Amino acid sequence: MTPHRWTVRARLTAIYGGLFLLAGAALLAITYLLLSQALNNQGIDQTRVYALPGVAPAGAETIEVPTRPAEELASVVPPTGLTDDQRLDIESRWVLAQDLQRDFRQATLSSLLRQGSIALAGVALVGICLGWVTAGRTLRPIQQITETAQRVADRNLHERIGLTGPRDELRRLADTFDDMLARLDAAFDSQRRFVANASHELRTPLAINRTLIEVALSRPDPPAEVRQLGETMLAVNARHEKLIDGLLLLARTEQELTDPVPVDLTQITDRLTAAARSEATAAGVTLTVTTEPVATTGDPVLLERLVQNLLRNAIAYNVAGGRVDVACLAGRLTVTNTGPEIAGYEIPRLFEPFQRLTDRVGSAHGTGLGLSIVRSVARAHGAEVSAAPGPEGGLTVTVTFPPDAGPSRR
Repeated sequence: MTPHRWTVRARLTAIYGGLFLLAGAALLAITYLLLSQALNNQGIDQTRVYALPGVAPAGAETIEVPTRPAEELASVVPPTGLTDDQRLDIESRWVLAQDLQRDFRQATLSSLLRQGSIALAGVALVGICLGWVTAGRTLRPIQQITETAQRVADRNLHERIGLTGPRDELRRLADTFDDMLARLDAAFDSQRRFVANASHELRTPLAINRTLIEVALSRPDPPAEVRQLGETMLAVNARHEKLIDGLLLLARTEQELTDPVPVDLTQITDRLTAAARSEATAAGVTLTVTTEPVATTGDPVLLERLVQNLLRNAIAYNVAGGRVDVACLAGRLTVTNTGPEIAGYEIPRLFEPFQRLTDRVGSAHGTGLGLSIVRSVARAHGAEVSAAPGPEGGLTVTVTFPPDAGPSRR
């Protein structure tokens, strides 16, 4: 792994370990220089050389000769009154003393380098370990911010970081992020309330229109033109009511599930598939289902709407003699249908509100909210929705519930 691909913690650890290594190396170099200088200035007491047996003449033990550095031994003049053998012996002892001091200096410095290098390696290892721990503690608030951001990415806008501690740079970053989440949460709540309120307000005039049209059509022997107009207006009114119901459901799934209960997804799938068989037969579509017990937790009404929307889409956007395969197995609901070929790049657009394969208003029977509601309900239950082009045209939609399936907290 190249350094520019390292994590921040790894880079901080490398920096801390490098600083420990540099500091230890500098300390070792300074110690080596000071010790070397001290050993160079270390003198040899010549009186001890004269006091050796068989060297000094009578009375020489009273001679006081100052201590001199080893490099000055060659210039030292021995005391007078010595024989030639004594003079040669004392000169050889001076040279031996100088050699011993040089060997001592080299051995001492070599030992310092050897032992110091081992100690330096240990310090570097300890520095790396301490750097790793210190970097982890330093980055812990960043990790907390990242985890919160990941949860918020799943539209959990009610959550906050709530970082405690001194008001340093990380605390200000966390507080700024919390303020941003609060503003986003308020904006999304306002949008959801607007959609819900507007949908509720629109349901009343639509209900009144439907009642008036039905009353007008219930009169005896209405003209054919009036009946045709009334039936057309009832169809348009029904489509608008379906649109309003879809918007209400979409706004509801955008909110947190307040009272989740255990739900058997297999029972819902079997019941809704049986109810959809007549619609599939009328459309000339073969409907097959394969199920096994799949338990989850959530809102039964919303889960029914999820399965119902998938079935209706699979039947409506199919071809004569086509097929719809439903499988509810191993925590996964899969609905595959035949139909027109769909390009892979067009699939994400189908999950957006009011979007269809052809255009925004290409169907007089649908509202363009079916797959949007499926995705929103799945997210509210902590599930993931994926789609891919079917092997024989059409679409394969898969809803995968987590092992501990339950509602996502937002």
